[in-house]
Amino acid sequence: MKKTILTLVMVLVLGVTGFAQKFAFIDSEYILKNIPAFNAAQEQLDQMSKQYQKELETMYASIEKMYQDFQAESVLLSEDMKRKREDVIITKEKEYKELQRDYFGPSGELFKKRQSLVKPLQDDIFSAVEEIANEGAYAVIFDKAGGTSLFVTNPKFDLSDQVLQKLGYK
Repeated sequence: MKKTILTLVMVLVLGVTGFAQKFAFIDSEYILKNIPAFNAAQEQLDQMSKQYQKELETMYASIEKMYQDFQAESVLLSEDMKRKREDVIITKEKEYKELQRDYFGPSGELFKKRQSLVKPLQDDIFSAVEEIANEGAYAVIFDKAGGTSLFVTNPKFDLSDQVLQKLGYK
C-alpha cells in the first residue's frame, strides 16, 4: 500500500513539474532545404565532389593499366626491372590514396569547403532557435532531423517555420 501511494505521489509531482515546462521541436533538414544559400552551397559541394571523383577515377584507371601492363610483361622482365616497376606502381597507389584522403578525408578539401559554406548557415539557425527558445520560455527544443527519435510529434509544437521567418525566409 505504501509503495502504491509513493508511486502515485511521484507521478503527480513529476506530472505537475512536467506541465510547467514548455517543449518544442524543429526540423533542421526542412529549414536548411528552405534556405536558398544552402541549396547553392550543396550544389557547389556536389560539383566539387564530382570533379574530385572524376580525377581519382582517372588516376585509378592509370594505375590499373600500369598493373595490367606489368603483369603481361613480367615474364620478360629481369628481377631488377620487376622491382622498379612494382615500386612505381606502389608509389602511384600511395599517391592515389593520399589524394583521396586530401579530397574526401576528415580534414580534406571537401570537408573544409563544407565547413566554410554550411557552418555559417547552421550557426544562424542555432542563433534563431536560441532566440525563439528565450522569447517563448521553452525548456527544450529538439531537432527532429538530428537523429533524435521523436516517435510522435504534434505539428503545433513544430517551430521550423518560425525559425525560417526569424532568418528572413518565407
